[in-house]
Amino acid sequence: MEPTETQKTDPAPMTSTVSMEDIVRAHHMLREVIVRTPLQRDAVLSAKYNCNVYLKREDLQVVRSFKIRGAYNMIRSLTPEQMEKGIVCASAGNHAQGVAFSCNALGIHGKIFMPSTTPNQKVKQVRRFGGNSVEVILTGDTFDDAYDEAIKVCSEQEMTFIHPFDQSKIIAGNGTIAMEVMESLDSPADYVFVTIGGGGLAAGVGTYFKTVSPSTKVIGVEPLGAASMTEAMRLNKVVTLEQIDKFVDGAAVKRVGQLTYDICTRTLDDIVKVPEGKACTAILELYNENAIVVEPAGALPVAALDMYREQIQGKTVVCIVSGGNNDIDRMQEIKERSLIYEGLKHYFMVKFPQRAGALREFLQDVLGPDDDITRFEYTKKNDKENGPALVGIELFHKEDYLPLIERMNRKGLEYTELNKNENLFNMLI
Repeated sequence: MEPTETQKTDPAPMTSTVSMEDIVRAHHMLREVIVRTPLQRDAVLSAKYNCNVYLKREDLQVVRSFKIRGAYNMIRSLTPEQMEKGIVCASAGNHAQGVAFSCNALGIHGKIFMPSTTPNQKVKQVRRFGGNSVEVILTGDTFDDAYDEAIKVCSEQEMTFIHPFDQSKIIAGNGTIAMEVMESLDSPADYVFVTIGGGGLAAGVGTYFKTVSPSTKVIGVEPLGAASMTEAMRLNKVVTLEQIDKFVDGAAVKRVGQLTYDICTRTLDDIVKVPEGKACTAILELYNENAIVVEPAGALPVAALDMYREQIQGKTVVCIVSGGNNDIDRMQEIKERSLIYEGLKHYFMVKFPQRAGALREFLQDVLGPDDDITRFEYTKKNDKENGPALVGIELFHKEDYLPLIERMNRKGLEYTELNKNENLFNMLI
């Protein structure tokens, strides 16, 4: 799992807000480089929720995420002297690609610091987008290590730091997404669902909609395991979460930006938290039903529709699909997390009776007709019969779970449900 981009103090001064004029100027500037991504009505989701669901396909952007908008707008706004000295960023993912592409397009030298643990595929993408204009420096094990080195270089070489989300030009660039949405619809959207990581996307989108269409409800969506904006709003100040679930890597941020927080408190109508497993289900459904490949952060707004099922009936709803940089190597984990969340995959430590035929009886008397063993291994390499076995069972319907437990109890088996024991689950699964 790649490191997350936690919030640090931005060495560049920030304005206290972002205006409609800032977004319009960014819109004109971005015409030079970005793709105007389609706003597509999704027939499957529209039928499922009895409304008109539109997907803003930022996964089809030139770097397969919205990050190019803010990065290019920020870099393009620098003074000639700043451009001459070059720019610096720290990132483990989409922001690095947006910065690299911008440097190449503008002929500006950039230093991109990435943790040494960043997947090689993402490093290659950054180098490909940046060409000869960027230098990729792998350093440290975490984003924080890479950030510290980036700031050090900024100070020593008087280069400009490009923040992932907490700069006004970044936010204004992101806000151009909302401008395109409004221009593509015949009438204003009733609801807009937008992912929150550090808050740069939500702040930009919220600013535009609340200026042009105040009646549109802007709903921020965070991963349950990294809900830093929710916590900030609960405490009425920006805070740093001690621990986060890093799975939704594009939105797994320990601390939101101060500027993004200030703006989101004024422009968001609600924030919902989506369990990571539910995001995985949305990823699989978008792929299987729509042939759309999204990353976990990009799937959050679609996953959040379930939580607004009643309110959005008959309405016009926009989900901003923020990116599609999803490694194929993660698909097995995504499927696993989805099955567990949906109640279809269960793991047990089972102590079988020490006699011949015990395993055969388990298959005959405990498993249901549609249950399937997907994993079986003894926990001891030697003297296996005296140790428990790790058993993974996949159900056809989640309603089959209780009958399975009842059959195990009737059989008198000693077992531990690993799905309900986080420590054992993380250790063994």
